[in-house]
Amino acid sequence: MSGKSRRGFASMDPARQREIASRGGRAAHEKGTAHEWSSDEARSAGRKGGVTVSKDRAHMAAIGREGGESRSAAARLARQSHTEREVPMHIARDGDRRAPGLADRPRVDIVRGDEANAP
Repeated sequence: MSGKSRRGFASMDPARQREIASRGGRAAHEKGTAHEWSSDEARSAGRKGGVTVSKDRAHMAAIGREGGESRSAAARLARQSHTEREVPMHIARDGDRRAPGLADRPRVDIVRGDEANAP
């Protein structure tokens, strides 16, 4: 037999397949025989899928690598944009400016090494 068969569901146009499947789903719901997932069933199925996927160590490594690359790219972009972020400051009565939560701590002046021994 040569050529492609023009019979059957698989040979139909994808839009026509969707239409027929949609009708079948609606009919099942109307009839009351359609399956509806309970939260326990859904949780169990999700766990089963997660266990299966996580067995593929190469796949999990690729996912982790992609996440790390995305995170480092975002950090790199933030550094390159040179935008200053606004940080809320607390101004104490004595004029000491500090970030919130630091106002009640003792003030520590940071001095560079070459300034420490200056007169």
